Amino acid sequence: MQSENRTLNSHFSDPEFCAELRPYRSLGKQGFVILMAVVVFSCLTTGTFFLVSGAWPITIFLAIDVLLIWGAFTLNYRSARIRERISIWRDKLLVECLKPDGSTDEHQFNPFWTRFDIYRHEEFGITRMCIVSRKQRLQIGSFLNPADRESFASAFSVALGRAKGA
Repeated sequence: MQSENRTLNSHFSDPEFCAELRPYRSLGKQGFVILMAVVVFSCLTTGTFFLVSGAWPITIFLAIDVLLIWGAFTLNYRSARIRERISIWRDKLLVECLKPDGSTDEHQFNPFWTRFDIYRHEEFGITRMCIVSRKQRLQIGSFLNPADRESFASAFSVALGRAKGA
């Protein structure tokens, strides 16, 4: 009975390791507003010139350019809402994948049966990271840049080793 309480309480305790992985976006919201203002201003002035010159169809194509640029950045910002939260307790490894649409996938592993596979390329560094447990394989951090992959891989390896050794 007491061991059951200890096991149940461990899931409510703070994890020994917790990381939230997010994609890096170099252009923030304020930068996006400034960029779109510059694009709209340049297309508006150019479009006005062509409209006055009698080449009005070019104005339509410039408006389409503005809409396409805005749409591409909107999709980019939407995909940046992806998150992976990885937590390790002594008896559980939990990976929560938060998708851009708000849905969540949860994957649970036993740390003692879990292996962390890292795939490296000589030139590019870590290209893929997977958590493997028996027949289950889960790729994590696919959206991270190479420096963040290296940093996470070393911290996660240490934390998984500690959970196994505790």
